[in-house]
Amino acid sequence: MSERLANKVLLVGWDAADWKIINPLLDQGLMPTLDSFVNHGVIGNLATLRPILSPMLWNSIATGKRPDKHGILGFMEPDPQTGGVRPVTSTSRKVKALWNILTQRGYKSHVIGWFAGHPAEPINGISVSDLYPYATAPIDKEWPLPAGAVHPESRRANFAELRMHPAEVTEAAIVPWIPRAAQIDQEKDKGLQMFSKILAENCSIHNAATWILQNEAWDFLAVYYNGIDHFCHGFMHFHPPRMDGVPEERFEIYKDVVNGAYRFHDMMLETLLNLAGPDTTVILVSDHGFHSDHLRPRGIPAEPAGPAVQHRPFGIVGMKGPHIKQDERIYGATLLDIAPTILTLFGLPIGEDLDGRVLIQAFEDPPQITRIPSWENEEGNCGMHPPDLRMDPAAAQAVLQQFVALGYIQPPSEDQAKASEAAVREQQYNLARVYLDSRRYAEAQPILNELTMKWPDQPRFAQHLAQCYLAMGRRDEAKTLLQKLIDYQPTSPTHDGRETQRGAGESAEALVPPEGAVQQQPQPRSWADLLMGVIYFEEGDLGAALACLLKAEHADPRLPDLHLRIGDTYLRQRRIDDADRAFQRALEIDGDSPEAHMGLGVVRLRQRRNEEAAEQTLLAVGLQHFLPLGHFYLGVALARLGQCERAALAFETSLSMLPGLLAAHRWLSALYARPGGDPEKSVRHREIFLQLRQRRLKVQG
Repeated sequence: MSERLANKVLLVGWDAADWKIINPLLDQGLMPTLDSFVNHGVIGNLATLRPILSPMLWNSIATGKRPDKHGILGFMEPDPQTGGVRPVTSTSRKVKALWNILTQRGYKSHVIGWFAGHPAEPINGISVSDLYPYATAPIDKEWPLPAGAVHPESRRANFAELRMHPAEVTEAAIVPWIPRAAQIDQEKDKGLQMFSKILAENCSIHNAATWILQNEAWDFLAVYYNGIDHFCHGFMHFHPPRMDGVPEERFEIYKDVVNGAYRFHDMMLETLLNLAGPDTTVILVSDHGFHSDHLRPRGIPAEPAGPAVQHRPFGIVGMKGPHIKQDERIYGATLLDIAPTILTLFGLPIGEDLDGRVLIQAFEDPPQITRIPSWENEEGNCGMHPPDLRMDPAAAQAVLQQFVALGYIQPPSEDQAKASEAAVREQQYNLARVYLDSRRYAEAQPILNELTMKWPDQPRFAQHLAQCYLAMGRRDEAKTLLQKLIDYQPTSPTHDGRETQRGAGESAEALVPPEGAVQQQPQPRSWADLLMGVIYFEEGDLGAALACLLKAEHADPRLPDLHLRIGDTYLRQRRIDDADRAFQRALEIDGDSPEAHMGLGVVRLRQRRNEEAAEQTLLAVGLQHFLPLGHFYLGVALARLGQCERAALAFETSLSMLPGLLAAHRWLSALYARPGGDPEKSVRHREIFLQLRQRRLKVQG
């Protein structure tokens, strides 16, 4: 073990929290607790994983592992007892979470409300499952806790009393959020019902967390709040500025709900910090962000997990406490980094099978990091359930109803075999996307191929298969598939007879959608034109590439990555001004696109505007640390500015991610050959450069 750096660690999860909404509230003084937190700690963006689905992401936060390792692959899974489906549970997770590792080492740990946390695990402390706050009966009826909602069982009655029922949300609680609530026709508009439900559930979670902080000894406490995500799914289409199609009277009623959600979470954070005390290391995270501006989709695809289209790929991270820097920003963090960082705070070794890294840049002094092969091999009681533990059927139905209400799943088929088949299909699809996200294309391809063949009426499978073929260099197969997508004509509105999409706001308890909602998801043909353009680009036919890309732009100008590809094509054609406009357009659509900042950085290098090039490429690698070409172009800009040591570090970083990058070896050979450099390194990089170039010439020859 290395030195323990934290007396206690408090991990606070705000699902879907986003700096884009937080920063204006901080500027207005409306989130004073978080403002103080920011000034006394470090903050940054937290890059998410794909697919951007909360049960998968929160378990990656808790384990430091991608979903293919931890085993949570969506919202539902087959139920071996019934032959139907059940929600993912704590027994679905195949590996140890932080609280299991800490239990194994004797630390007092508590976890409240974590996604896929039912049944509550028998850890060394109190575990409160995510089913705990759900009201399954009217307030005048008996409202028992589901079996397994609290561990230890002796605390069951105590925590049952801490819950809040939606019917207990009074006018006094509603009016600060919705001042014109009295104008709502509650027969037609279910907004207040949904609002009360979300508020009560999060108050219940907060009550449980604060009771533990006041009454129990602890070393580690993790608490998860779903409020921001659920309020956003229900009310983001009413958030200013008013979206087209949203009636003005409804906009005026609900426009303050999203900001109110953040302010409410700020108040809860104040209580947590006061109870935790100043000697506690506090980590605040979200699993993803939430589109709140012109990127808000006006329609939700009627497919499993369709509401995820509203999620933004960057969440938030903040840390404060002993040994943590103050009033600084960190870059390149991912949600996989949270677990190894917390283990390091406790002086515990990092499993070599973790996919994340320690956030060293957050510490005043680099912490000592020790490693073991895997925590899965460590013996001793870790507080995990046996994998065959059965979930109470009534509790399972309550969770499924919650997922349906939020729009994350379709109502399961009454045909249990059919429902199970659909669950397996979605798990396999999500697994393939995990492989794509981690660049394991050879593992994704057979899964996507089987899905495409078995469900040819669902173009989402073929779209991802074409992307996979393209990444693998199998262009002919990609072209064949893309031509099928171009010719694709749906035989029915969707694979299950539902409409192609729901209007924004129709998820989450059936709020009335905006008028005139239109399809915003990319159509198969638009995707196909985009990917066909990429293929022509890679084949060197820049004219054909640009023709396809401009056709896709005409059909859908907000297609993801489209303007990046157009910019790359213009760069290859040496049309620098056109490339400049394309990357600027990409940033207008998404100012947090690392690829767009990198592209603009390359444009600035071509224009010999080296300081601006360094600024843009630094922004790119700050948003996404694993961006080898971003680090390379940053190195070029810094070398031109005479900052040789920083340039060498950037080139070395690019090579750690992409060892075969010839130009980086050539630059390093030149930099290390300078007076005061490192001649041995210079010679080594030159030798590697010559070897790689010779090998490439043989392949091309």
